[in-house]
Amino acid sequence: QVQLVESGGGLVQAGGSLRLSCAASGVIFSIRAMGWYRQAPGKQRELVARITSGGSRDYADSVKGRFTISRDNAKKTVSLQMNSLKPEDTAVYYCNVAGVDGSRWTTFDSWGQGTQVTVSS
Repeated sequence: QVQLVESGGGLVQAGGSLRLSCAASGVIFSIRAMGWYRQAPGKQRELVARITSGGSRDYADSVKGRFTISRDNAKKTVSLQMNSLKPEDTAVYYCNVAGVDGSRWTTFDSWGQGTQVTVSS
């Protein structure tokens, strides 16, 4: 079973920076896409950024120019560098990884446990 472990959340003042990291473990044959989603209180979970195996990146309009997603295929990690943070970025951030499980030869779509990001004004 593929598991994800996130790290890097915390409290930061507006204008500050944080870096989130997510590591995937398990028998993974291939990873199709890795991404970050967030959910603020009373709101639906939304895509923040996503990167495919080919390196294509998608960003939510609200974070373009401020956030950067990157991945390390060898280490099976994905990171999100968040700069110029705003109070509206406050949310629980979830890592998501999709690919093929090498032990079961089935596709997987796994989620991390979530990490809190709080931006104070």
